[in-house]
Amino acid sequence: MARTPSQMIELGTEAPNFQLPDVVSGETISLDSFPDAKGYMIAFICNHCPFVQLIRHEFARYGREYTEKGIAVIAINSNDIEAVPEDAPDAMRDDARRFGYKFPYCLDEDQSVARAYQAACTPDLYLFDAERKLYYRGQFDSTRPGSDQPVTGEDLRNATEALLAGQPAPEPQHPSLGCNIKWKPGNEPAYFA
Repeated sequence: MARTPSQMIELGTEAPNFQLPDVVSGETISLDSFPDAKGYMIAFICNHCPFVQLIRHEFARYGREYTEKGIAVIAINSNDIEAVPEDAPDAMRDDARRFGYKFPYCLDEDQSVARAYQAACTPDLYLFDAERKLYYRGQFDSTRPGSDQPVTGEDLRNATEALLAGQPAPEPQHPSLGCNIKWKPGNEPAYFA
């Protein structure tokens, strides 16, 4: 498990659109699937990473709460599923059911969406406003595996509330930290070290 931080791309960056299969519903999901969204939470997660396992109950709760408030929540798994079979579609569907994911859980099999977003780790979290401009990128909260801090989602929740209230993006924003995305051989982006 390589502890990898977010790239922290520039705020205001436009969200790359995509078309990915939701492994639970079978539908094709894109940003255009949510034309009336007040914002977009794009979360690069997976099943096997301890950093994701630590927050998945609370992230599922976040998804339920903020979907009701108009935020389009989309989770994306970009790991190499041949190298990490725990992240294959059957396991993704199982996790979605077990942990109550009420948002799409999409497979980025060719890893092009992760590259477009410059995603580096799981979890890597990107909150965009209604115009699809990057408003927040960073940690869910400050807890980490092995720490004694409770999982609250405080940082992401505060940012989402500020977005919904029309306030400026919160500062400072702290990078997320997690397992590196498991790139297919030869598919590693330039920012992967």
